[in-house]
Amino acid sequence: MKDKFLELLHEFKVVFSGKNKTIDTIIPPLLFALVNAYAGLLPAALTALALAAVLTVVRLVRAESLGYAISGLVLTGISAGLAWFSQNAVSFFLPSIVTGALLLLAALVSIAVKKPLAALSSHLTRSWPISWYWLNNILPAYTEVTWIWAAFMAARLAILIALYRAGDTTALGWLNTLLDWPVTVAVLVISYIYGLWRLSTLGGPGVEEYISGKPAPWVGQKRGF
Repeated sequence: MKDKFLELLHEFKVVFSGKNKTIDTIIPPLLFALVNAYAGLLPAALTALALAAVLTVVRLVRAESLGYAISGLVLTGISAGLAWFSQNAVSFFLPSIVTGALLLLAALVSIAVKKPLAALSSHLTRSWPISWYWLNNILPAYTEVTWIWAAFMAARLAILIALYRAGDTTALGWLNTLLDWPVTVAVLVISYIYGLWRLSTLGGPGVEEYISGKPAPWVGQKRGF
């Protein structure tokens, strides 16, 4: 059990190393919801924008990757603008809902064209040969994991839409944060464990075996998904 935990910890470091700046995209919406509840729409919008701007400056000063910071600043700016011009605080979360819907659509389309999102994500993260993912005894594992992602995305989207329609800004703030990071980590853990198990049942070659051209029988992929 300890070895498996350390393996998972290592894999998350590989996946998120240098990229885990989710605070830039999840904290401003939560702060907006809290400030709006106690001080109103304008202070909430300005506070969320100020925090996003500060985080961007911090990334710049530290010479860190600006991807998350800039995307967080742009998203916060659009969200705050929608909330202010509509004079409805719940509109702040509309871009997040639209983004979630587009991600779900992308996952479903990727499955339909037999280029599952889980495989594309793994390839971009690990730089394994893309042709390995498309093998008949490899592809089903990544397709099924993408279905797991799609189910999570659909459930998250349904919850956020229900709260949006109810106009519950505070609940949107908390649940948007919860479903954006802690639950996502749980889904990725499930994906990793299930994915490796499924690869073992398919009996395909491991990445290194595929690269070296080793003939069957194969040991298979034992670590990394």
